Amino acid sequence: MSLDYSPAIAANRFGLGAKPGELTAIGTDARAWLDAQLHGAAPAVAGIGLRDSASILREAGDVRRQLQAQRRAASTDSAATAVPSASASSGELLALVMRLPQLYRPIYSAEVQARLRSAVATDRPWIERLVYFWSNHFAVSVDKLAVLGIAGSLEREAIRPHLLGNFRDLLLAVEQHPAMLLYLDNQRSVGPNSLLAQRAARRERTLGLNENLAREILELHTLGVDAGYTQADVTSFAKVLTGWSLGGGEVARGVQASTNGQFLFRPQLHEPGPQTVFHNRYAQSDQAQGRAVLAGLARSSATAHHIGVKLARHFIADDPPPAAVARIAGAFERSDGDLPQVYRALLSCEEAWHQPLAKYKTPQDYLLSIFRGLQLPVADAPRSIAGFELLGQRQFGPGSPAGWPDRSDDWDGASALMKRIEFADTLAQRLAGTRAVVDLGPQLLGANYSDETRSSLSHAATDAQALTLLLTAPEFLRR
Repeated sequence: MSLDYSPAIAANRFGLGAKPGELTAIGTDARAWLDAQLHGAAPAVAGIGLRDSASILREAGDVRRQLQAQRRAASTDSAATAVPSASASSGELLALVMRLPQLYRPIYSAEVQARLRSAVATDRPWIERLVYFWSNHFAVSVDKLAVLGIAGSLEREAIRPHLLGNFRDLLLAVEQHPAMLLYLDNQRSVGPNSLLAQRAARRERTLGLNENLAREILELHTLGVDAGYTQADVTSFAKVLTGWSLGGGEVARGVQASTNGQFLFRPQLHEPGPQTVFHNRYAQSDQAQGRAVLAGLARSSATAHHIGVKLARHFIADDPPPAAVARIAGAFERSDGDLPQVYRALLSCEEAWHQPLAKYKTPQDYLLSIFRGLQLPVADAPRSIAGFELLGQRQFGPGSPAGWPDRSDDWDGASALMKRIEFADTLAQRLAGTRAVVDLGPQLLGANYSDETRSSLSHAATDAQALTLLLTAPEFLRR
């Protein structure tokens, strides 16, 4: 029996929610509509206030150096003068301390607004959903101040350019990005036998190995927690990654200023010698060793399975069908991580088209589908993005390297539903009379539009009530 490649499933499960007229534009072969989006580079994001990560980090470095100088001056003044002078220095210190959040917050807001604007306007919504998927797979969180200004640039600089390429290149770009290095503190990781550690030992100082990046790459980004790697693998990999750092402040020591704020391999921090990671021995030196380990992990069958499970869970069901996982993982292995072939394998899974509304929308999905369905404008103001935090999914803020959860049980509680109802009602009151709600139902939900919801809307007392009912209908809350 041939499958029904439903436009409603394509737009709402693989996309970000239908726009008015989009289901008609998709036509009779939704799979072909999705496949066509895989051609060409992923669209870039444009917006006022967007900056590259290097320039942001250079400015932040200037602020930190001023803060350090001010602290030294305040310490000297406190020892040599009376308390009033020290108090004045404390005020200046506080002003400097606040400069980093003041620098980062407008950058963060601009990133989220630009991201939202792209999601609302795009005619390649599957590509945008894939951007969100990989951004969550390689999660950093703006709860850490060092990441607040550059989380969006990680997505723009490392994920989007490699989204339709090879997983190996995507993995390398992400792990070398300043946001990931700073989030997991790898710039502070020093090999126990490195040149820097030996110098520190002569001065009776101890510098430490940091395992954060190595652990998260193995557990979250590649193999998966059940792949069978050991603590010894984590430690060995952490040694491999020593020296993966950022440039900044080394001009006087012969390092070009152009490296400031960018990935920089520091050989004096790197642990020398071969390392064994997940059954393979790597004898390369310097940065090449880390690149070789990442390439090996990218080719592992465990990584193929892990990616297959995550894609199937996100696009098909909370409990990923084993046959679908096997199909996706098989395409990953056969193609050596060619991502368009992996995506096409996902599209070919029958399970992806059998059961509509299998996934409960996250707050992010819910808001994106509202913005797209109602064609809401995205203003250059914080109010445009306030809904994400209100509903419990602050952008780039999952709180841990594991990213946001991807199961219905994590999002569909009574309290969360009440917040959505209140949000929808407030929005509906503001938009009352500006949308033909009865016509919107079939345009946004297509074959998923139920008779019960149709009847509820037709009997609504006001336009605002009808819109609230549409935005809180079971088929609008799911994808």
